Amino acid sequence: MQAADFDFYLPPEQVAQSPLPDRAAARLLCLEGTSGHWQDRQIRDIPALLLPGDLLVLNDTRVIPARLFGTKSTGGAVELLIERVIDARRAFAHVRASKFPRAGTRIELTGGGALVIGERHDSLVEVAVDGDESLPTLLERVGHTPLPPYIQRPDTAMDRERYQTVFSTHPGAVAAPTAGLHFDQALLDQVVSAGVRLGRLTLHVGAGTFQPVRAEQLAEHQLHAEQVEVSAELCAQIAETRARGGRVVAVGTTVVRALETAAESGELLPYRGETRLFIHPGRNFRFKVVDTLMTNFHLPRSTLLMLVCAFAGREAVLAAYAHAVMSGYRFYSYGDAMWITPAAGVRA
Repeated sequence: MQAADFDFYLPPEQVAQSPLPDRAAARLLCLEGTSGHWQDRQIRDIPALLLPGDLLVLNDTRVIPARLFGTKSTGGAVELLIERVIDARRAFAHVRASKFPRAGTRIELTGGGALVIGERHDSLVEVAVDGDESLPTLLERVGHTPLPPYIQRPDTAMDRERYQTVFSTHPGAVAAPTAGLHFDQALLDQVVSAGVRLGRLTLHVGAGTFQPVRAEQLAEHQLHAEQVEVSAELCAQIAETRARGGRVVAVGTTVVRALETAAESGELLPYRGETRLFIHPGRNFRFKVVDTLMTNFHLPRSTLLMLVCAFAGREAVLAAYAHAVMSGYRFYSYGDAMWITPAAGVRA
């Protein structure tokens, strides 16, 4: 298939620029993959959509304040986006500047502190803290919330909390697992009270999640690498859920990619490492773990939209998106969500 097969029109005013005051107040478009039928519901309906014995799997990554601003000794402005922390003092970063800084350049950061530019690694540059401060401490002190490029405003103190799930635990992401943003503790408590168990994994979402597929043929696109950890405890939870006849419900495409990466051998096993798994229609992918998907609305030509289309069928998904546009749904990170069951024949 081609990237152009995943285009759709979205009025700019439907791109959510800020979260709703209440996390659980968003709309939820339910799509049945086998029939293509949809239904307009609310996030607060999720406990009723789940069944006793189901397992709701969450991504507990925590977004770091990864965006930094500074200047070179010449006075030229520099913007850095930390992509991956290497250790307590070093990271790989995206760098934006009118003239790209050479290795050894010292960047004075707005708010205090400094980083030194190191060697390039493809599209990323290694950077290191210049001084006694650790990188996590420096980021917490002067870093900004790395809001997505389609949010056309500066980050605020509010984003430090709201661009973060209430169950975030392990720092390392530079983008939120946005389906999880809709859950507050009260909603999670209702889910558990309905006889549903919660499972957790970690996938540190990278900035590449916002990049459109530029290769026209999907087979030519290589996905960015992201760090994943699927524990033995979660694998046991999934096995117990299966034995009881329950469903594995993934909160977000990141959970899908993590679980399906851990099951690439044909059996779900604990996994810790990188994933570049690119799930899209046309590659004959069979989902081995996930039975139901909750996800936000995604960018045209994005790998995330392609994953959703592989799960529920391209025509059904794009028709549901067209309905969402016509019905005034809010799109992308701070927008509304979907609840999706798979199309026939996509499960292993």
